[in-house]
Amino acid sequence: MNPLIFPGKVNQVSCEDCRASYRTLVFLSVRGSVGLYMTMWSEKWKSAGKLSCLKSDCFSQRNQVANGSVHVVPSAAEWAKCEVCVEEKVCKCDRGSIDDGLNSVVNIVDGGKHHMKANSSFFHAVINMIGMLIGLGQLSTPYALENGGWSSAFLLVGLGIICAYTSHLLGKCLEKNTNSRNFQDIGYQAFGMNGRVIAAMFIYMEIFMALVSYTISLSDNLNTVFAGTHVSVPWIHLSTSQLLTVMAVLVALPSLWLRDLSSISFLSIGGILMSFLIFITLVCTAIFGGIKSNQRIPVLQLQNIPGISGLYIFSFAGHIVFPNIYNSMKDPSKFTKVSIVSFTAVTILYTALAFMGAKLFGPEVNSQFTLSMPRHLIFTKIALWATVLTPMTKYALEFAPIAIQLEHNLPYSMGSRMRMFIRGSIGSLLLLGILGLALSVPYFQYVLGLTGSLVSIGISIIFPCAFYIKMYWPRISKPVLILNVTLIVLSSLLGVLGTISSSKSLFKSIQRGPSP
Repeated sequence: MNPLIFPGKVNQVSCEDCRASYRTLVFLSVRGSVGLYMTMWSEKWKSAGKLSCLKSDCFSQRNQVANGSVHVVPSAAEWAKCEVCVEEKVCKCDRGSIDDGLNSVVNIVDGGKHHMKANSSFFHAVINMIGMLIGLGQLSTPYALENGGWSSAFLLVGLGIICAYTSHLLGKCLEKNTNSRNFQDIGYQAFGMNGRVIAAMFIYMEIFMALVSYTISLSDNLNTVFAGTHVSVPWIHLSTSQLLTVMAVLVALPSLWLRDLSSISFLSIGGILMSFLIFITLVCTAIFGGIKSNQRIPVLQLQNIPGISGLYIFSFAGHIVFPNIYNSMKDPSKFTKVSIVSFTAVTILYTALAFMGAKLFGPEVNSQFTLSMPRHLIFTKIALWATVLTPMTKYALEFAPIAIQLEHNLPYSMGSRMRMFIRGSIGSLLLLGILGLALSVPYFQYVLGLTGSLVSIGISIIFPCAFYIKMYWPRISKPVLILNVTLIVLSSLLGVLGTISSSKSLFKSIQRGPSP
């Protein structure tokens, strides 16, 4: 709850509260690689820094609504009299007439149509969306194509088209209710509190499972980078690979204590660079690596389709952040065009990557194609290190949604240091739990496929279709209704089959134990 909009619930407003809306812009795709475009983000942060905070005595008693539940905020002239505050310090401003600035400030701070001074251009929005979609999923597309057959590329392209359509549906839901600021808000508008709770549950599940996948990826690639190295610690019965992973996670652990948004944004830019660098190294390997691209790809392996469908859908699951991109646009009416351009570019990239990797490595392709690249090439070393560094830039970013919700639930009277301590401690414990789980089930392709089939397919296809049907029920046409119901049924079926297939493969791998 934003205290500037519902000040009857609190007796003062801090700088952190003033900037709460801006923090939502740092949401990352739980498998994605970038938050908002750096230039746009920095402009908004400068604007946020100019907002002064309010103390309860800034509100004029004679201008309150009779029931005391709605307060008004100072006009532009009164804002100028306030001192800019830092962190939790509360500013003081002169009493006076405060009715004039109500609408303008509410539009900026709350979930209104113009909240957060939306100024993202069409080009920036496309960059943002592409950045959200390119991430961990790119490592597994060659493996998925090789195991599903080249005909499974139609499934990859089809899921890209469907996810572009469901992105459009989210835009229509946001257009219908401009107070919706995130995925959970859309769930609330469609199905009430149950919709919000279910949406939040799926989002947090995806964050958790994606972080497990990132940690497994980190472990696998560290083992390859330091092949031949032996590390041991007395009284700790862990393999060299596990010890290296523990050390890497401990190095990344302090990032969970970051509160400075500029530092977190810097990490997101690093994630983008690493993702594109990985793709470029594969292209360079194909051109300059001396490998003949003559591996035969099977036509279709139907029995593997349910399992690889989760890998495909995970690659397109960035929908939890799309409402933030929508709200940041100067012209939200172009959001559908942004979705079409972005998903077209990403689908082409994924398809090219899948065929390139499958033709280069054939049946020997690993679930992460970086592990199949020739060890002696400089491109391989670059790709491996980029893959190692990528998860280490993700932990703070992926934890950001949980951290934001956690801080909002803490008492407003709590000090800044105590807030940081609670958030950092919970984040550290969560990451250590994720580390333990990742070391226990080091099977990247099955965990990633399970994440896609169990969680991502709901967030990317089922929920947007259901939200749209519920919100537009009185006006929805019969063909559109049939289309959306069909997508819900087919996606649910694919999700169930994929979950069963990935779960069986995961349990069998656990019973066999990790390969030496």
